[in-house]
Amino acid sequence: MSAIVWIYLSTRAEVERVLDARLIEAARMVSSLITSQEIDPRRAAQMPALGTTTHASYERQLSCQIWALDGTLVGRSDAAPAAPLTDSRDGFSETVVGGETWRVYAVINRDLGMRVLVGDNMRVRDQLVADVIRGLALPALLVLPILAGLLWLSVRKGLAPLNAMARALATRPASDLSALPDADAPSEIKPVIRSLNGLFDRVSAVRAHERDFTAFAAHELRTPIAGLKTQAQVALGSDDKAIRENALRQIVLGVDRTARLVRQLTDLTNAESGELRHEEGGVSIGGALQILADDIEQHYPRTSRVLICAELEPVRLSVNPSLFMMSARNLLENAVLHSPRDLPVRCSLQKDKRSIVIMIDDCGPGIPEDELPRVRDRFFRGRNKALMGSGLGLAIADLALERIGAELNLENRIEGGLRAELRFDESLLAGSGRIFNMQQHP
Repeated sequence: MSAIVWIYLSTRAEVERVLDARLIEAARMVSSLITSQEIDPRRAAQMPALGTTTHASYERQLSCQIWALDGTLVGRSDAAPAAPLTDSRDGFSETVVGGETWRVYAVINRDLGMRVLVGDNMRVRDQLVADVIRGLALPALLVLPILAGLLWLSVRKGLAPLNAMARALATRPASDLSALPDADAPSEIKPVIRSLNGLFDRVSAVRAHERDFTAFAAHELRTPIAGLKTQAQVALGSDDKAIRENALRQIVLGVDRTARLVRQLTDLTNAESGELRHEEGGVSIGGALQILADDIEQHYPRTSRVLICAELEPVRLSVNPSLFMMSARNLLENAVLHSPRDLPVRCSLQKDKRSIVIMIDDCGPGIPEDELPRVRDRFFRGRNKALMGSGLGLAIADLALERIGAELNLENRIEGGLRAELRFDESLLAGSGRIFNMQQHP
């Protein structure tokens, strides 16, 4: 409908422009013939070239009048009325003469004292415009249903592969994440199929990861729970005070280990999902590490102490406090649980041109070089594992640091023990103009 209206309006405007141009040309031609005295004014008004057309309906469409400037009619065409077509002195005008509306162009020939008027009967002109538009619209109206049918068939054929794929996905069980075949698919559909297959692969990997995580977590929880039951049975079944006290101490250790494992599982889930409370203001490194050191000493009183160097006190980083505390806690717990009781775990600061490095050094046995690439895997426990360990601490620390845009580097110290480096970009220093934002990394 919009196209038809546009065709009607544009065609009408163009046809009327052409007809107006013809009026101007005819009026000027008659005026020039009179000026050159090549023809008598009375005969000039009767020239067939002014109004005749090849179509019977448009014969004598143009009407011509030649008037003296004193108001005397010099000549007119057969179709022209006796009354003046217009009172306008020059140019275009529209008038009603004898009940007919005329579109008139006037030219004044001052040399001969004459005024040439050439006019179109608007009724005839409207009929001409309507016939032109009808000639354009009728074929379009006849062709439109054919074009609509062809378009419908083309769209239906083009969407057939998508419909088939939709039906295949609708009937597929939720557990089926196999790839969709794309060998016979049209080239336009292949990118969609490949994207879906990539999504299936990622979902399948996540599901496998979740199954492994659940299985490992169940295994890690089953061991301390079984130990708690055994020690409780020993305490209940023995009359020896020493045996009962030892069993109760083992129960306390088992509860601590289970509580740490549950906390680590919760931390890991929160770090993966990003469901951590947004906290403004960043974190004071020295103060945060001291809080963690005091808490670890309270929970593990018979382990190594944490020594925090003075240069860490004024440092403040624009990072999420929860994620920083999560990573630092797990690194410090690993360090104190692997270090001898009489040797401290040392936290220090190092700066270079583009980064700030927080170093946590322990005096434990370190990590065998062949195990360094795997120690960040979840539930991996190497040869130098601690009694309280579950294989999640380094994995949590690495993930939490990644979320705040930092890096975790692990290396064995030459003098013995392990060094964990938390490397932050210098732009994260509070006061550098960087607005705090919890970064989410893929």
